Amino acid sequence: MERIRAVLIDIDGVLTVSWKPLPGTVAAMKQLRAAGLRLALVTNNTSRTRAAIAARLAALGFPVGAEDILTAPAATAAYLREHFPGARCLLLNSGDVRDDLPGVTLIDEGDADVVVLGGAGPAFGYESLNHVFRQLQRGARLVSMHRNLYWRTEGGLDLDTGAFLDGLEKASRTEAEVTGKPAQAFFASALAHLGVDAAEALMIGDDIESDVLAAQQSGITGVLVKTGKYTPEAHRAASGTPDHVLGSFADLPALLHTGSDSGSDAGSGSKSGPHSGPSSGPGGSPET
Repeated sequence: MERIRAVLIDIDGVLTVSWKPLPGTVAAMKQLRAAGLRLALVTNNTSRTRAAIAARLAALGFPVGAEDILTAPAATAAYLREHFPGARCLLLNSGDVRDDLPGVTLIDEGDADVVVLGGAGPAFGYESLNHVFRQLQRGARLVSMHRNLYWRTEGGLDLDTGAFLDGLEKASRTEAEVTGKPAQAFFASALAHLGVDAAEALMIGDDIESDVLAAQQSGITGVLVKTGKYTPEAHRAASGTPDHVLGSFADLPALLHTGSDSGSDAGSGSKSGPHSGPSSGPGGSPET
């Protein structure tokens, strides 16, 4: 792990749950900062702007600023400006992220050129989803900030955009263009932001597919944590094997400093390098 110079960190379920810090996460991030590692918080959160996320995390004690936050809405804005300049965009999102969509023409009525899906929530009612469906039927393109199926809250797992996106794609015979994780362009943007190569970066997240395995496909070392949305069922059914599995983000400094999984709940085994051979399975005593 000596080659690691930068860490990409998911927020929801890794650092916090319902905006409450998970045990040891603030101290762990301070340790990473003290070690001189470059950090980027890469999130599919679509309910808050980068500035709002940074302010909330800083108030909780995390040493971060807005420049450290890379969001799916910001990536979506860049994608829309490049691929659909001047397009009329209908945004369906639970939360106000318009400040992170500069240069994008958003409409509240009339025909849209592009339908943009953000995060699910109260805004994803039948009337709104049916309106989106009709726009797609008439030829609008479909862009989604992510396709996560669910996320962890204090009340348990809540449905997210992916649960609705699959249905919209099938009903409209349209395939969405995804701009946040697990899109490879999102990880490429994060690496460019940090000024490192993929082999010098590590991604830590609670979503084995969108966070960890997607990062590994870009050549980034992938670390799965058993917090947040992690379930042993999703781990067993995953399409690949994480490079490392930790009990929580609090265990990451030990992994990086010692080059081993000491202090972690790493029942899947530690490997000498990224993607080197299969693990022995989820292992450990996973959260339920």
